[in-house]
Amino acid sequence: MKRWLLSFLTIGSLVLAGCGAAATPTAETAIQPTPATTAAADVTPAATQATQAPTDSGQFAGQTLVVVSHDSFAISSDVISGFEQMTGATVQILESGDAGEALNKSILAKGAPLGDVLYGVDNTFLSRALDADIFEAYAAKNIEQIPAELKLDSQNRVSPVDVGYVTINYDKAALAEAGLSLPTDLRDLIKPEWKGKLVVENPATSSPGLSFMLATIAHFGESGDYTWRNFWSDLRANEIKVASGWEEAYYGDFSGASDGQYPLVVSYATSPAAEVIFATTPLTDAPTGNLLLPGGSFQQIEFVGLLKDAKNPELGKAWIDYMLSDTFQSDIGGQMFVYPALPSAKVPAEFTQYAQVPDKVATLAPAEIAANRERWLNEWQETVLR
Repeated sequence: MKRWLLSFLTIGSLVLAGCGAAATPTAETAIQPTPATTAAADVTPAATQATQAPTDSGQFAGQTLVVVSHDSFAISSDVISGFEQMTGATVQILESGDAGEALNKSILAKGAPLGDVLYGVDNTFLSRALDADIFEAYAAKNIEQIPAELKLDSQNRVSPVDVGYVTINYDKAALAEAGLSLPTDLRDLIKPEWKGKLVVENPATSSPGLSFMLATIAHFGESGDYTWRNFWSDLRANEIKVASGWEEAYYGDFSGASDGQYPLVVSYATSPAAEVIFATTPLTDAPTGNLLLPGGSFQQIEFVGLLKDAKNPELGKAWIDYMLSDTFQSDIGGQMFVYPALPSAKVPAEFTQYAQVPDKVATLAPAEIAANRERWLNEWQETVLR
């Protein structure tokens, strides 16, 4: 089976106090990533009055747009060419490591930015990015068509581009052979029948690992009779496997994609669809499925923003408009295996058949994540690895 690694692999490790955790490459319609709405977010007068970017053909001839991004940015070449033909500009994608590294580099370059726009900041990093004041407010042309719940900055300093869901995948054949019924609750995973059957990623070195940890914090909380630390302590006692990253877990330990021994893995809600799309031999059904347990799925939203002091700010605005257009948004699903933020955009047919959007997702406010990330990671390591 061909690997869809480039769309999902989280690159590199994180420096807790500096870069934070890696983000999904996320960091992958008629399918709504969240309930459809066209309500506009609350915006400040300055953001509301922001000038829209001109997109007349040839308007920016001779200019080069530099898009700073994580290393897993992917979009079709003809979509890039379409923007270049429309504007007359040349597009350069400046891959800058994982999402944490890309953000860190952009913060360090404040005042002399590495490019015109930054793509790939997600909701686990958003507060840090906004606190660093590296973005100019800009209300993109289609911003009012984006569901309000995805627009986490009322000043439009960043615009939502795509949405992904970290969740637990399962190996259909392995569970059927073992005669196991699917768990229906996260706490089912600590029962004897699931002993030694789940592989997770280390949240200190993996984006899906971080997201799953955050989901458990949101679900179980930090106080009461049974907290998120109790849950992880019980998982440890039930012999979960901890992998350093997604590739190791999915292609090394997960029985649904390798010779591994673990039929459950923390991955993405679009993973079953990717298994079908990239199968060497055509499949009539996905070999893996999504558990979508209550509180067990975490929503990741990726944003794009215009960098302050950009060399080509009007061209940058035109690019942000383009990223929120149907043309760009309808290409995202098949390239990065996330859902487009624009409800009218299309996704691959396999998403409809094999990739479910969770009914309920765990979320935490970006400011809460920023304030507690390092402590939570330390507590997780003390609970699970020591």
